[in-house]
Amino acid sequence: MALTLAEYHRLTPLPRSGGVLYVKPGARGYRDPVYGLLQQTVAPFGERALDLNPGVGWGSLPLEGRMAVERLETSRAAFRCLRASGLSARLAPPWEAEEEAYHLVVLALPAGRGTAYVQASLVAAARALKMGGRVYLAGDKNKGFERYLREAKGLLGYGEVLRREGSVRVALLEKEKEAPPFAPLWRSFRACLLGEEYAFFHLPGVFSAGKVDRASLLLLEALLGEVGREGVRGQRVLDLGAGYGALTLPLARMGAEVTAVEDDLVSVLSLQRSLGGNGLTARVLHSDVDEALTERERFDIIVTNPPFHVGGAVILDVAQAFVEAAAARLKPGGGFFLVANPFLKYEPLLEERFGAFRTLLVREYKVLFAEKSRPSQP
Repeated sequence: MALTLAEYHRLTPLPRSGGVLYVKPGARGYRDPVYGLLQQTVAPFGERALDLNPGVGWGSLPLEGRMAVERLETSRAAFRCLRASGLSARLAPPWEAEEEAYHLVVLALPAGRGTAYVQASLVAAARALKMGGRVYLAGDKNKGFERYLREAKGLLGYGEVLRREGSVRVALLEKEKEAPPFAPLWRSFRACLLGEEYAFFHLPGVFSAGKVDRASLLLLEALLGEVGREGVRGQRVLDLGAGYGALTLPLARMGAEVTAVEDDLVSVLSLQRSLGGNGLTARVLHSDVDEALTERERFDIIVTNPPFHVGGAVILDVAQAFVEAAAARLKPGGGFFLVANPFLKYEPLLEERFGAFRTLLVREYKVLFAEKSRPSQP
């Protein structure tokens, strides 16, 4: 059964010691075996703790009320849950953690975000700790835990695995040496899109780092084939899940009034820098799907390359919410362009929400198009 937009945005309270923990679709960290084993393992040490990848806050929850716990989160969906739960948190990437300030760091390895982001998180943990401080490190051995544990030992010193459950592991390490500096965080690359050159800038952890993904290229081709450059110029366009701007930048250069929404703060920062580096302007919002938009905002064109690239229920919830948001946010007569892997069945949802759809292109990926019907004339 399709998840409605209201159901996607609804925060659900779960009882916890001393209060409630809020969860929602699209927010990671609950009913996740890595966070679950971490939650069963962590114990207080010292006075100040830092959770560098908290999600909804489940993993470090046993520390709450027993020491001061701070959390750095990049996902707007997860941050909404943390804030509703009354847990101390701020929107920031791990490398913005205060240095040599904490006795304890909790880190569920963000393996799905790539090696560079995990390595930056490990260095952030080492730099945040006081000498003699401890790190709880949790992850899945099928997603690189053993390798990242070796790297963590190289940064910190002594460590051992405390708990094993299936493929999930939790280790405890102690800081015995000075932490190294961060490797350079910003990267850039150039790409030719629709015959024009762009410079893209990005931080670790963004989707398709170092090159524009082929699905986005196909969507741009299909869009131009359907409406042409003149059909984009001056239009209000919404880029749902904009990433570092593979769709936003060319749409802005074509003269569209683009609003880009993105759940991940690191991608938002990358998009903002990419726009500035190309002399382009767009409205960029850190948003859980359409949550940051005002209630009445509507658009002529909506484009999305939804986050189907990583498996899991959280990602599928978000992708489905993108379709629901497009149906709600299009003006009558407006067009919705979606690119997806051929095996993902968006067609029934598009037919249900829009009444009809067309397949514009199929070439490794498929580009689907749906138009919002105009009100019937009396």
